[in-house]
Amino acid sequence: MKLDPISWKILSCLQENARQSNTELAKQVGITSPAVAERIRKMEDAGIIEGYYAKVSYFETGHQLKAIITLRAFMGRLKPFIEKVVSFNEVVNCYRITGNENIVMEVVLKNQKHLEQFIDQLITYGETRTHIVLSNIVESNPIVKKVNF
Repeated sequence: MKLDPISWKILSCLQENARQSNTELAKQVGITSPAVAERIRKMEDAGIIEGYYAKVSYFETGHQLKAIITLRAFMGRLKPFIEKVVSFNEVVNCYRITGNENIVMEVVLKNQKHLEQFIDQLITYGETRTHIVLSNIVESNPIVKKVNF
């Protein structure tokens, strides 16, 4: 699906606030509410809009630590790890990557003891490196149309 400027504007508005009504979106982009609804449906059907989510504060839910953990899997342990990682409640995001490490995970933890227990589970799969997140510099940055160079 090719995105025109109006569809990009709708995407921008939805990334800013996905709970706004089609009427509110229509006012912002300059088309009718039914036209907005149709464009959104088409973008959902095309897989451009993948879903709508609530943003939850890890700190306010009792998680004092956020960390980035990389894993360099031992020989033959990558596939078992990939099967297991989906069951870890601590893992917010997990990526399989290129380079020396195989996996990068973003995790939220209650405290240092929780971090230690979590790492103890991981070390059976490979060598880990942990980076404690101090603050977010850029988070959930919207995807926008880039001007061609």
